[in-house]
Amino acid sequence: MSPPDEVVVRPLEPADDRAAFRSGNIDLDRFFQRYAGQNQFRHHIGTTWVAVVEGRILGFATVSAAHLEVGELPTAIRRKLPAYPLPVLRLARLAVAEEAKGQGVGRALLRVVFILAWRMADEFGCVGVVVDAKAEAVGFYERLGFAALAHGKGGLGDRPEPTAMFLELGAIPRPDGPAGARRR
Repeated sequence: MSPPDEVVVRPLEPADDRAAFRSGNIDLDRFFQRYAGQNQFRHHIGTTWVAVVEGRILGFATVSAAHLEVGELPTAIRRKLPAYPLPVLRLARLAVAEEAKGQGVGRALLRVVFILAWRMADEFGCVGVVVDAKAEAVGFYERLGFAALAHGKGGLGDRPEPTAMFLELGAIPRPDGPAGARRR
């Protein structure tokens, strides 16, 4: 199913009302309501993009610049790249409001994330998109072509550990039109 025609995906604005957003995941909701604004506007460590219909936020995706060690990548990709840290776009969080699930809001947000990855590649360098997928989202990302990365050390203690996944930039179609136009 495709997203509603009137959906607009844009950066979070300071005046946006985030209090009513409910995705069904308390950690994602808490991040969006309490920390997305300060991370974007005060600390400048990530940008949150929101999917809005008639002034109501139906989903969000938070992205930031990051890097991967080449050894974390699948062998087939690793062989093509230099052996030093590689720039990536990190999809830090993605959530869709409970009432909008299955309507394509998540895919609309991902289209913007992919446009941002291409922009980053063109302007600064980027070999792909990395996401730390929660267990219930791994299948969603696999269907989009993401592959699991080598497991790093560390853990979250008593919290379920996400699966780090990667999508190579070459697997993402270059966007067409003004929103994804390549800067010259």
